[in-house]
Parts: sequence; structure tokens; C-alpha cells
Amino acid sequence: MGLFSEIREDFANAYRNDPALHSALDFLFNYPGVWAIAWYRVSHRLYKANFKGLARMLMGFTQIFTHIDIHPAAVIGQRVFIDHGTGVVIGETSIVEDDVLIYQGVTLGGVSLEHGKRHPTIKQGAVLGAGAKILGNIIVGENAKIGANSVVVKEVPDCSTAIGIPAHVIEKGRCTDPFMHNMLPDINKEMFEYLLKRVAILEHILVEDNKKVLEEDLELENIYESFITAMKN
Repeated sequence: MGLFSEIREDFANAYRNDPALHSALDFLFNYPGVWAIAWYRVSHRLYKANFKGLARMLMGFTQIFTHIDIHPAAVIGQRVFIDHGTGVVIGETSIVEDDVLIYQGVTLGGVSLEHGKRHPTIKQGAVLGAGAKILGNIIVGENAKIGANSVVVKEVPDCSTAIGIPAHVIEKGRCTDPFMHNMLPDINKEMFEYLLKRVAILEHILVEDNKKVLEEDLELENIYESFITAMKN
């Protein structure tokens, strides 16, 4: 596909993905993510043609106006949509495949100063929630979903949802469901609830030697072990 065809498809993709886009004026002033991708397309071709200094300069100016930092050497597929976009960083050796949705504040960063592949690969159809940090040469699988503000340092399988710091996979095998941020579980809240219930049971044990209380403690311990196993997987 030619350069202008790619850019035209990026523009059309914004209309498909954002119900808040109602006019060309909106598009011109309120969609820095789309403009950043468009200028990346130009810079990437310059970079591949060995005009690396010019490509970096062009993306530097783009960063000033859009507040989005994309290295021109990164590989970005078709119909990638950066929603709102402020604070997005895409590192030099990142690979972002087709139809990926990226929200504001996402970082595709490296954890090594060595040369070579040191940034993530985001497979087709993935959704990266606001503020997510995907770090290192890891793979986020097809149609995977990363929760807002999660820090991903391990690979995420296809059709999975990962949340937390560091991120843990909480759901697998769900490829077509919409990404509902408000439906994601709160791991910290669940852990605090467990601790509070455990303390209450232990207080009862200290007060009275009650077989029923011991059974409740054993049941709660089984729930905790299942929770820890799920986090490790």
C-alpha cells in the first residue's frame, strides 16, 4: 500500500473508531494521535531511505505539536488508532501490528541499553489501556487487552486480559468481547478483603475453640491458594 493510501486509511479509521468525531474541524484540531501516525508514515519512509537525521527531526517537531513520541524506526501497521494520545511513547524497535487501539499515556519502552530488539511487539487487534507501560522485548498477543496503568513485563497470550503492577493475566480465551475498563477486577481490593476476613477468623479462634470457625478458616485458605495460583499463571 502506498504512503498516501495508508494515511487516508488512518484518517478513515479515526471516523470508524471514535463516535465523538463529528466534523472535519474536530478532526483537524482534536486528534493528535491520527496526525502523529500520519507524520510517522512519512518519517518512517525517510528513515528507511537512510535520511535518518531528517526523519528524527520531523518526528521531533511532531512531538512538540502532538505530545506523542514515536521513533521513526518503529514498525506500525495499518489502522492503528491512538485515542487522545497525549503522552504516548513508542520506542525504536517496537512493532505494532494492524488494528491496534492505543489510549493516552501508553509507553512501549525498553529495559536494556543493548542494541537489537529491546521494545515490545503488539500483535493484531490488541487494546492498550490508558497509562499502560509495556516494557522490554515481549509480545502482547492478538486481541489481548491491557488494563489502564498496568505495567507489563512478561508476555501476554492471545485473547487475554492483563492488569496490575506488575501485570497478571486474569482472563484467557476471550477474543471478541469489548474492553470494559469498569468491569476489570480490583486485585488489591480483593487481597485486602481476604486479609480482613482472615484477621477476623483468627480473632475468633483466639477467643473460642470453635470447629465451625476452623472450617471457615480452611475454606478461606483454599480461596487464597486459588487466587495466588491464578496470579502466577
